[in-house]
Amino acid sequence: MQAVQMFANQVIENVEKVIIGKRAAIELIVVSLLCEGHVLLEDVPGSGKTMLARSIAVSLGNRFKRIQCTPDLLPNDITGVSIFNQKNGQFEFRPGPIFVNILLADEINRATPRTQSALLEAMQEQQVTVDGETRELPRPFLVLATQNPVEYEGTFPLPEAQLDRFLMRLSLGYPSPQEERQILLNLWREHPINHLGSVVSGDDMPALQKRVWEVHVDETLQDYVVRLAAATRNHPDLALGVSPRGSLALFKAAQALAAVRGREHVLPEDIQYLAPVTLPHRFIVSPEAELRGRDAAAILAEVLQNTPLDLGGV
Repeated sequence: MQAVQMFANQVIENVEKVIIGKRAAIELIVVSLLCEGHVLLEDVPGSGKTMLARSIAVSLGNRFKRIQCTPDLLPNDITGVSIFNQKNGQFEFRPGPIFVNILLADEINRATPRTQSALLEAMQEQQVTVDGETRELPRPFLVLATQNPVEYEGTFPLPEAQLDRFLMRLSLGYPSPQEERQILLNLWREHPINHLGSVVSGDDMPALQKRVWEVHVDETLQDYVVRLAAATRNHPDLALGVSPRGSLALFKAAQALAAVRGREHVLPEDIQYLAPVTLPHRFIVSPEAELRGRDAAAILAEVLQNTPLDLGGV
């Protein structure tokens, strides 16, 4: 997995020239890229979400576009529209911003459910259908969506079907005082993104994504992932647990993380490290549990604690 590790390290180190102190989050987004997954960034405004997306796109040498989601945004504003050409008497398709490698859907919960659903096919099938014709999206294709967790006026909460299509939900959080001081120094005269260049080729992604599937996952770890998923489905505080898509997300992410860290096999620690970013956003906490102050993160911590790794067959 040396090629995957080298690729990941080059991207991470390049992005760190712009995004200070968030190596873990950058690594997880690279893991998502290798899994052909999408990421929901849930954080307050001004925490660097847009710069993070731009930096990754520049590092890969790929195309990047940003959509500002608003209540008046229409599905065709994302996917594209067919326009009648009077010269030749035919309709011509004008592709929307989704025809890029990395798409930032800023404040996705401000878009209406109809517009949110326009992303579903693209995120799951990597294609869009407009006027009855299906068009493939470029590879690699990554959706980075953001939402503000502290503002609810004029928003439309993402439905379970949409949340389930995000491989991970991440939060960058505030920088430490030392990191924030370094950010101020870096931005003193000119933004470092203006000098950032490509360090790898995004065209190498498909081959590296296939390499990730070669990472070995022991049968005991496969069973561990299945038992974690089953534990969420049977938990009394959850109205809805993890879907099979969720357990597959954890499985694939563990393979990609192992490859990024230069290993040919997955460790139990990989699964435990990734569970908090791949599973809780797929939960629906029961109303009774919410009244008692329970949340998805606390329930997952309990599930991890009560579901030990079974090494009986080793």
